[in-house]
Amino acid sequence: MVKSSETLIPIEVAYALPDEQYLLSEEVAEGTTVEEALKQSQLLRTFPDLDISHVGIFSQPVKPDQVLAPKDRIEVYRPLKADPRERRRKRVAEERQQAKA
Repeated sequence: MVKSSETLIPIEVAYALPDEQYLLSEEVAEGTTVEEALKQSQLLRTFPDLDISHVGIFSQPVKPDQVLAPKDRIEVYRPLKADPRERRRKRVAEERQQAKA
């Protein structure tokens, strides 16, 4: 809850699904952390079970205790369906198998 004497800063909260994107403009008290801002956000009212453990600010991963600056854009990342390194290893192994044949 924001007290009337607190200075508010503008931020954005972004979340993308395969077919929908959300970009919410919000205001939080100066000194608010990423986790606190997300807990106050309209995004969690829309998606109450959303996993907010993987987040970033302008594409840079950050910890939940990161203090926000004015005009920061918090991005909530969805979990990967497959590990990119594992997918590449599998593809290389397949290519090597085909080269032997």
